[in-house]
Amino acid sequence: MTPLRQSLELGLVLCRTCGLAVSRASLKVDQRCPRCQSRIEHRTPFSTEMTLAWLIAGIVFYIPANLLPVMHTSGLLGEADSTIIGGILEFWRSGDWDIALLIFIASVAVPLTKFIAIGLLLLTVGKSSRWQQHQRTVLYRVVEFIGYWSMLDVIVVALTSALMQFQVLGTAEPRAGIAFFCGVVVVTMLSALSFDPRLIWDQRV
Repeated sequence: MTPLRQSLELGLVLCRTCGLAVSRASLKVDQRCPRCQSRIEHRTPFSTEMTLAWLIAGIVFYIPANLLPVMHTSGLLGEADSTIIGGILEFWRSGDWDIALLIFIASVAVPLTKFIAIGLLLLTVGKSSRWQQHQRTVLYRVVEFIGYWSMLDVIVVALTSALMQFQVLGTAEPRAGIAFFCGVVVVTMLSALSFDPRLIWDQRV
């Protein structure tokens, strides 16, 4: 089998924005991509450090996001504050298992999956591991994709609050927990964007 060759050996650098392979010789004149004008670098500076910092911030935000109430409801039966887990259990008990499952996936499964996946990528890159390089690249793309769906729980709270404002018998208002959850979504997306997947392939197969 012909050994794989890295872009550095071929005199090429890949633009992370548009995917164009640019000659390293041309970058001596202009460090920007000729197609999208993004700055091109062989590897993103401080990629692992920034990814780790954002990951830790996401984990820190995730704790109050689950402990603090995300919504306050009031009506004929009284007032109540609901946490994410409490809301999931309430929907499940009332028979709305589809909404409960949706919130569980968006609020619990997706963030935890992203924490574990990004942590695994950082660990293997830090050890210069050659383990499952193709699969780890796919894992990174999956994490990058599901990040855009992490705001589903925020949307559910916003829609519930808006709909209940039109009801005479009850109202709903967002609480501090939802702000921390928004923080989790934002910093985990920044963590994934800070990671340079080309680092996975720096160790030759």
